[in-house]
Amino acid sequence: MWLPALGLLIGIIIGIFFSIGIPPEYAPYTAMAILAALDSILGAARAELEGQYDNDVFISGLVTNALLAGLLTFLGDRLGVQLFIAGTVAFGVRLFNNLAIIRRQLLVRAKRRREARMRLS
Repeated sequence: MWLPALGLLIGIIIGIFFSIGIPPEYAPYTAMAILAALDSILGAARAELEGQYDNDVFISGLVTNALLAGLLTFLGDRLGVQLFIAGTVAFGVRLFNNLAIIRRQLLVRAKRRREARMRLS
């Protein structure tokens, strides 16, 4: 689980220290790529907490999400429709769902630890 988190941290640090401008025509592609990556990272964190993490699933999910996000955005550009909004909504829902599950898992683990400490006291 630490590898995706480390990659995210490195990416954030690079983004803070290096000012890289994105041309406006690539902004939807960039936004979709970020959402796809975050979805994969939170999915990996969730799987790790559930004891089901598999690196092959993480990598394949990351690549598949990125390809789908790029394809939706490209297709929308060609059709003259903001099709990337569909991807934004879908990835957004998945992000909030995974984050809610991660939060619940962490709260349950913290509660169990507190209860175990109380029993030992």
